[in-house]
Amino acid sequence: MSLYGAKRPPAGETPTTEFAAVPRQVDVSSRGPATPPPVGVGPLGHPPVPPFGGALGAPSDATATLDSTAPADPAALTEPAPRRGARRALIAAGVVAAVVAAIGGSAGYAYSGEVPRGTEVLGVNVGGQSREGAAALLRAELERRAETFAAPVQVRIGEQSAELKPIDVGLAVDVTATITAAVQGAPGPVDLLFKSRSIEPVITVDAERLDAELRKTVGRGGRPMTPPSIVFQGTTPKPNYPAPGQDLNPEQSAEAVRTGWLSGQPVVVPVVEAHPTTTKEEVDKLVEELAKPAVSAPVTVTTERGPFTVPPAAIAKSLLLHPDKTGKINPSVDSKKLHAALTSELAKVEVKPKDATVILEGGKPQVVASTGGHGVDVAALSRDLLPVLAKRDGREVKGVLTPIEPKTNTEAMSKMGIKEQVSTFTTKFTGGLSLPRNHNIMTIAKEVDGAVVKPGETFSLNKHTGERSYAQGYKDAPVILDGKLVPGVGGGASQFTTTIFNAAYYAGLEDVEHKPHSYWFERYPAVIESTIFYPTLDLKFRNNTEYGVLVDTSWSNDSVTVSIWSTKVYDSVKTVYTPRRDITKPKVVYLEPGPSCIATAGIDGFTQDAYRVIVKGGKELKREKFSWRYEAEPRYLCAKKPG
Repeated sequence: MSLYGAKRPPAGETPTTEFAAVPRQVDVSSRGPATPPPVGVGPLGHPPVPPFGGALGAPSDATATLDSTAPADPAALTEPAPRRGARRALIAAGVVAAVVAAIGGSAGYAYSGEVPRGTEVLGVNVGGQSREGAAALLRAELERRAETFAAPVQVRIGEQSAELKPIDVGLAVDVTATITAAVQGAPGPVDLLFKSRSIEPVITVDAERLDAELRKTVGRGGRPMTPPSIVFQGTTPKPNYPAPGQDLNPEQSAEAVRTGWLSGQPVVVPVVEAHPTTTKEEVDKLVEELAKPAVSAPVTVTTERGPFTVPPAAIAKSLLLHPDKTGKINPSVDSKKLHAALTSELAKVEVKPKDATVILEGGKPQVVASTGGHGVDVAALSRDLLPVLAKRDGREVKGVLTPIEPKTNTEAMSKMGIKEQVSTFTTKFTGGLSLPRNHNIMTIAKEVDGAVVKPGETFSLNKHTGERSYAQGYKDAPVILDGKLVPGVGGGASQFTTTIFNAAYYAGLEDVEHKPHSYWFERYPAVIESTIFYPTLDLKFRNNTEYGVLVDTSWSNDSVTVSIWSTKVYDSVKTVYTPRRDITKPKVVYLEPGPSCIATAGIDGFTQDAYRVIVKGGKELKREKFSWRYEAEPRYLCAKKPG
């Protein structure tokens, strides 16, 4: 018996082989006339076997056999051996052809569609589909599992852990690239017939954004490398030497997150030792070959309007010997720092442009033409200066002067429509201009006189004058601080602030920022007045018209006036008051006598509303409400409290 239970043939005998009989022609020309076989007898003396296993006068399961023990046909016995081999070769070729045909048909089935059959991505069968069809199936699966793919990813960096949102770092499945990989990586047809295959999705991540997110974690406990640098203390260069640290590698981090995202486990991001690109030896070389020579002597800059110099102090302030992200020092000259350090030198050759403006001559506005200027191209100078700094001789560069146009030229100013006075407002003071307070009012009025506010621009009084200090000519005078009058530089500026606020108010300009006083003073209109204090309290108004605005100021021995010139837009601007309410009486407060104590008579407190009514075309265009609550100003007495 064989391993499969079949009987083995006796020793020395040829095994019997069963197959459907194949008719053949036998050359019998050398044997004489052929004798037809008996009816029911096929070639070689065996019963004939019909096609498809049928029988002629025999059961349908009859099979023809070739058996070495069966009686042999005399003709067959005399057939030459080579012809018998040819017959067997034809039979084998037929079997091979049938197998190849079967495989060919199966291959056609396996490769039908652009994506081979049996292909899966993320558990989705995309085999037999076109690229577009497979992509649609995969996108549908990603959408169905959107919550899973949007879930935070746990990452570990050394001893630290963090969570990353995929959307924050560009972590996603690239559908197009995944389907392309499925098409291009197709196996052979036999494997496809009997096996399925799973394609790993192509994952994308933004390495730069990922690195930034991960550094938020590493920065809390990591050991960053110490980058090298060279800084100047005065004109003496001081080196800072590099040291290695533990750092992230953006490419390795991205690869770790790509491969570990869909594993369901925390992603371990490697931390590698990072060495600055510039070594200690290179830092010392830069000190000797660049930093020290750079400040050894001034550099002469020649221009068409004459020369000027870049002194060592300016070089030290603008020469940057700082590292990039890799720790490499890339020398450069900072143009902004150079310009700031060369203010007095540049003035020798530069001419500032002048904007066109408007002045009043004979009670009428006149445009004063603009003039152009020219300045040193400091950006080009910074670039050309760097190669010269390493030299100890021949320290000279050529400077380039470029034209500078005014911000507002004559033509633009002429088209602004500043042609008539549209509002004016005056407030009074006593004591003459010799008093410090009144001197301050005149000083701020001078600074604002002639200011032009373009359409759409916002005027800021603090920005226009800057800090009102002794250097600008202001003097000490009473100011309100913490609810009481105390000496302070610039006192009286609030009266000018109220004056310009009302001029803009009655010109119909937009109120942007103002704050009334804590106490009401009779010299000011109630509610529509304003204080100022640099830098916390400001006065701002916006030119909300299509015309330019000229601010004209004037003063006398007992008053200050602000007028607004433009093109008149409204018929009129008026104020309608409501009666005062919630009136409170002042209390008496005793202050320590002395030079800093300022006595007051006390003022009632009250609340009041003021409506700005703007009329245009004979109709009320706008009614704006302004409200304020004044506190009762105490009656301050510079004396000891009785009892």
